[in-house]
Amino acid sequence: MASNSDSQFAQGHEIPVSDQKMPGLQSEMKGPPPQNDHIPTEDGGYQLYKAAGKLEGKKAVITGGDSGIGRAVAVLFAMEGADSFIVYLPEEEKDAQETKRLVEEKGQKCYTFAADLKDKKNRKKVIDLALEKMGKINILVNNAAYQNMINDISELSEEQWELTFNTNIHPYFYLAKYALPHMKSGDSIINNASINAYIGRPDLLDYTSTKGAIVSFTRGLHNQMISRGIRVNAVAPGPVWTPLIPSTMNHEAQEQFTSPMGRPSQPSEIATCFVFLASMDSSSIAGQTLHPNGGVVVNG
Repeated sequence: MASNSDSQFAQGHEIPVSDQKMPGLQSEMKGPPPQNDHIPTEDGGYQLYKAAGKLEGKKAVITGGDSGIGRAVAVLFAMEGADSFIVYLPEEEKDAQETKRLVEEKGQKCYTFAADLKDKKNRKKVIDLALEKMGKINILVNNAAYQNMINDISELSEEQWELTFNTNIHPYFYLAKYALPHMKSGDSIINNASINAYIGRPDLLDYTSTKGAIVSFTRGLHNQMISRGIRVNAVAPGPVWTPLIPSTMNHEAQEQFTSPMGRPSQPSEIATCFVFLASMDSSSIAGQTLHPNGGVVVNG
């Protein structure tokens, strides 16, 4: 069971409003730390995630694996028996090393690679290095993303529009293209989308657009790969307590950062969806998007 402060946060108390520079570090977040390996209990506390060996022997590539959802995915994958190769920005090295420690604490290997995925040559290097280190790739988790709040299209610069697409969707294509020749039946690609693709958040027009592209990319790639037995799915989280929040949202948006449950989700709650989609528990689910969004009903 978690500490009292964590328990209160789980029950819906306000998150602490704070500021960080982009891309944000989990090690510098204020308030209750994001949960990596604990999930909520019925009484508002936390309990350790119960693993069942669902990913024993599997090897995963996870972008944005240094913190937030990516870190929680790496940790839960490790608890289920999978090694990970995590990719992150050079300025996120401190968080990445903590993820590596947490994964190794669970008894699995975690390989780290600092690289900006906006650079095309780094995208192929990710797959080449992952194969060199792990010998195979069974799971590709496309997760890294960028956002910056702009209220009106007239104020949204062309540079930011292109930056967001070069970060949020183009690497998904390249990494899938380079990884798929090395993947086989039973393997899985999981793309991180967002609730914003379904609700059309106005102050994140470029981010929202890329997340809609990810949903469509997931569906199209699924239709190509399902005959090979490779399942392609997406996850569309709602509000989640990660470094992205204090580093990219203004104080008003942070104060409103909640869900119908009365709180944002924890990274661990989103990571359970990735475990499900990576394992054979979801053997008949392909081309779909899961919606761990705290109770928002979406048409998707």
